[in-house]
Amino acid sequence: MRIWGSGRRYRARLLAYCMAFCTVFITITMVTYPKDAFDSAIMGLNLWWNVVFPALLPFFILSEILMGLGVVHFIGVLLEPLMRPIFNVPGVGAFAMSMGLASGYPMDAVITCKFRKNQLCSAVEAERLLSFTNTADPLFMFGAVAVGMFGMPELGATIALAHYLSSFLVGVIFRFHGRDRDNYANDHQSTASGNIIIRAFRALYNARREDKRSTGQLLGDAVKSSMNTILLIGGFIIVFSVFIRIMSVLGVTEALTGIFASILSFIGYSTNLAPSLVSGLLEIDLGTLAASQADAPIIEKVAVTSAIIAWSGLSVHGQVASIVIESGIRMTPYMVGRLLHALLAAIITVLLLGPGHQITKLLAIPVSMSMAQSNSINFWLTRIEQTTYQIGILLIIMLALSIAVHLARRIYGYVKR
Repeated sequence: MRIWGSGRRYRARLLAYCMAFCTVFITITMVTYPKDAFDSAIMGLNLWWNVVFPALLPFFILSEILMGLGVVHFIGVLLEPLMRPIFNVPGVGAFAMSMGLASGYPMDAVITCKFRKNQLCSAVEAERLLSFTNTADPLFMFGAVAVGMFGMPELGATIALAHYLSSFLVGVIFRFHGRDRDNYANDHQSTASGNIIIRAFRALYNARREDKRSTGQLLGDAVKSSMNTILLIGGFIIVFSVFIRIMSVLGVTEALTGIFASILSFIGYSTNLAPSLVSGLLEIDLGTLAASQADAPIIEKVAVTSAIIAWSGLSVHGQVASIVIESGIRMTPYMVGRLLHALLAAIITVLLLGPGHQITKLLAIPVSMSMAQSNSINFWLTRIEQTTYQIGILLIIMLALSIAVHLARRIYGYVKR
């Protein structure tokens, strides 16, 4: 026991020394290369201000208000019959999943953290939820990647379908994660009986009564909390933008390129895709752009792009860590989920471009987007409208499935008697 304790203290000391050394080293490098650091910081700031800020802030505020009004509790009761058997998470997980599917990174992390703080899920359920709800939004895959980077709108359906299918598979696999830490038996027994609609409305009313904030205070708190979160995300985007540039200047990316080239050569893929994997390891946009421009067969480029989108980059992981770490949610299951998601997305992409090519042709959606449009107010208003519509449709479909499952169980119970 004493040996284990001393070993743990030794690792803690080593980690502290390494963190201090790395921070000092990066600071010195930024002073040595001030122009590179400044230009990359400006690039990160532009990305946050022009894309992330208008895309995510309305939905951050919306999710805060819906939780304060008890709507999320209402949805949680209705969707418990669907989410618990498939993903082993409470019904409120469907809200995080639908918001994540429609709005992209790191919306799911923000909502999952709120669930944990409000005791709507346990720590292990939050880890399961975070493992598969961290997804890219459809506009990024259909518009920015398929149209803007590849110039092939028909690839949008392939990339999106592979991304979401692999995400659901990760969720099914992670339903077995931490089962020895589950403790929902009493809660399940208390909610298993009675009319599901009545229980849902009762949960909404109880949640609103316990909140005790007026509508004005709820709106103000939602805006303040959302602004703090969006500023935190902006800081991480800028820091990682500088960090990626510093790594490139110091030649670290070249060493990583050699490692990825060996892996690609081993599986029979073009080594020209190695630089895109290095960029994608750190930042999703740079990685997908590099993959689309690489000199390699199209099927290999799309497969690597799918893996990069599923991985999402250390920049996104840093944002997620900063959001959820205070809630006691461990990052290790999340990172394992990202690796598994990337691997499954690449495999499913290859299958869809081969045997399943006819399926993706039927699902192809014509999308056009230019950089000028993406910076206009009308573009973002349209995107918010479309995303809200997508969230609503997803929730309606899941509600219908959940109620159908609940009714089927009730009918089966009566027949069995």
